[in-house]
Amino acid sequence: MKLLFEILWLITGLFAVCFTIWGGYYVVLSLFSWRKPMDYGRHPASTRFGVLIAARNEALVLPALIESLREQNYPADLYDIWVIPNHCTDQTAEVARQAGAKVLMCTAPVKSKGEVLRFAYQSLFGMGYDAYCVFDADNVVHPDFLKEMNCAYRAGARAAQGYRDSKNPHDTVVSGCYSIYYWMMNRFHNGGRAGLGLSAMINGTGFMVASSALEKLGGWHSQTISEDLELGAQCALADIRVHWVPKALTFDEQPLTFAQSVTQRKRWTSGTIQVGQYYLPKVREKLGRAPSGVSFDMGATMLIPCYQVAALSNLLLSSLMLGSVAEGHHALSMILVSLLWNVGLMIAGSTLAGAIVLWSEKKVDGHMVKALCFFWLFLLTWLPITISSFRKQTTVWEQIAHTRNVKLSTMTAAHR
Repeated sequence: MKLLFEILWLITGLFAVCFTIWGGYYVVLSLFSWRKPMDYGRHPASTRFGVLIAARNEALVLPALIESLREQNYPADLYDIWVIPNHCTDQTAEVARQAGAKVLMCTAPVKSKGEVLRFAYQSLFGMGYDAYCVFDADNVVHPDFLKEMNCAYRAGARAAQGYRDSKNPHDTVVSGCYSIYYWMMNRFHNGGRAGLGLSAMINGTGFMVASSALEKLGGWHSQTISEDLELGAQCALADIRVHWVPKALTFDEQPLTFAQSVTQRKRWTSGTIQVGQYYLPKVREKLGRAPSGVSFDMGATMLIPCYQVAALSNLLLSSLMLGSVAEGHHALSMILVSLLWNVGLMIAGSTLAGAIVLWSEKKVDGHMVKALCFFWLFLLTWLPITISSFRKQTTVWEQIAHTRNVKLSTMTAAHR
């Protein structure tokens, strides 16, 4: 029995060291986020863009997005707006045409957004687009988005992620927590990786990928429900760096309720697990053949669900081990103290990080105080979602209703 305890102590200690190293890596990334972003220079408009919008029952919010795209500070003859309706039961296609977009009816079987993008790419192949920009139907886009992506493309970027802002951070506590999460992703994840010369994370919307990059990848194809992370993995394996373009802004509608949040985050986590199952062996093989920071970082991103489960398991095991060395009723006290101490550290750390993000991204206002206070709980609820995703993965995209028909003028005024 003594030997078993010694082995368990050794295991928990080794895991604690691994988690410390893991956490240290992300601390270093966050510190590098303070480096000045890459200057792509000013280049004349010359990149021809195909703008792609996958849409399912989005008649309510599409007009605002299309209006913002038509009002780009970019020559109208250098980009086309394509709406690709799929499984619609409303007037999405008619509304898109009336708003001034081209409509490409998706006739392919669709389980996720990836199939829609593949259908669009195959249908538009040969039309002379230098690059494609992808948006969700609930977005509105800053007037300089295409101008900034043109500069990045002309500076050599063949894949790029823009700044994903929020158009409804004050609606509910849930939408506020989402907003803090995305601002944190912008600052620490993408900003930090840009500072280290790594790839930004392709984040579902507000990104650009060049036609030449897609040709190198063999087209737009995905095996999982997380087409954005999968595209990022494919780029890493093909040595295509995803550039960070923080001046290219997209305003995204955040879910309003906890139930919507669970549905969306379960899809995200399921997609990450699927991408990891499919691409981690390829990344491991590439690291053995040609080690690179980009591939290592992509592998670490795909391991995040495993890290969450392992960290929780190690916390529970270490707390039980502490309780086992106490006597009588003190055992339960030791276990509870250990658990509460670690949860307290998590609450303090996540709240501090959220406060730093609000300050650094100039998002501090009285409306965000409540969301900041509950941000730790938003993150903590990811643990049961992750565990559930390991037991049963989401394989079909489920629609989250979008209702915030916010105009571009409102967003740009708030961002000044």
